[in-house]
Amino acid sequence: MSTFEPLVFSGVQPTGNLHLGNYLGAIRRWVALQENNNCIYCVVDQHAITQAISVWGGPSELLRNTREVTAAFLAAGVDPKKHIVFNQSRVRQHSELAWIFNCIARMGWLNRMTQFKDKAGKDRENASVGLYVYPNLMAADILVYRATHVPVGEDQKQHLELTRDIAQKFNTDFSDRISELGLGIETQSGDETISSFFPLTEPVIGGPAARLMSLRDGTKKMSKSDPSDLSRINLIDDADTISKKIRKAKTDSDPLPSEVDGLKDRPEADNLVGIYAALTDTDKETVLRNFGGQQFSIFKPVLAELAVEKLSPIADEMRRISADPGYVDNVLKDGGERASVLAEKTMHKVRDIVGFLQD
Repeated sequence: MSTFEPLVFSGVQPTGNLHLGNYLGAIRRWVALQENNNCIYCVVDQHAITQAISVWGGPSELLRNTREVTAAFLAAGVDPKKHIVFNQSRVRQHSELAWIFNCIARMGWLNRMTQFKDKAGKDRENASVGLYVYPNLMAADILVYRATHVPVGEDQKQHLELTRDIAQKFNTDFSDRISELGLGIETQSGDETISSFFPLTEPVIGGPAARLMSLRDGTKKMSKSDPSDLSRINLIDDADTISKKIRKAKTDSDPLPSEVDGLKDRPEADNLVGIYAALTDTDKETVLRNFGGQQFSIFKPVLAELAVEKLSPIADEMRRISADPGYVDNVLKDGGERASVLAEKTMHKVRDIVGFLQD
């Protein structure tokens, strides 16, 4: 039985202030995945405009943030020649497939999306339609390349499950047509075999810092939108700023435990141990074997030194790349052209499957 060709896709919104959580939870994993996979990495600028303009900052801010996020990809080690790096709005097929998926997805599926509820807040009637249906666009981002794997954080896992639901329904609804055109791969759907055009994309989730928390409140996710800059380590921060933020990070008065179970109900301690584990490519158990029983007055300086060692070169390279916006724009242009070729191959087949006339 044939299988879908492995392909990794992921994206980050250009909303400014990329931080340690973005790096450890996404970008660093992208660099590792590109060693043994074909990868497409996207700055999802269309997703950025789903909220009020006061949130995403307007056109000038969006342009600046798109270049900054791209610079972060490159500074961290993403290779734009071997793989594809582009901004979403360059490839019109994303929006085209998203409309088809708007007609495939069910209202009940979208009503269960917790991120819409969180972002819309109590004033749901004033939220944009784009914010409501953006999980469908996310599905299109992935499936327009028929990607098989997507590295995501825990907060995006529900959206990837929706992507799988959309792919499954498209495959089921159009199975006969897919088979007639010879465009499918035989897959199992329950007890029956169907001809599938889209893969059921698998999430790539994990690691000790898959969900990094605020340095000021271990119960809240590290966020670009937190009003306190001390809550996060920005990728552009210099060495002194990184050290200062870790020194000022909230902790409790107890020493570090010797076992992971001892981190329960100690969110700030758990967060800092997770950061150390992620930066050293180990796990929390290993960190606690080395630091269990020690006070934070000992642990924090060591963590600060480690963070500076790992992050300062990236910040320096980001500043160097950002100083040449023409280079960044060329990377995105080249990536967009290459992505468009792949996306159009998919969309030409999708139009035939759905029954749209085309040349």
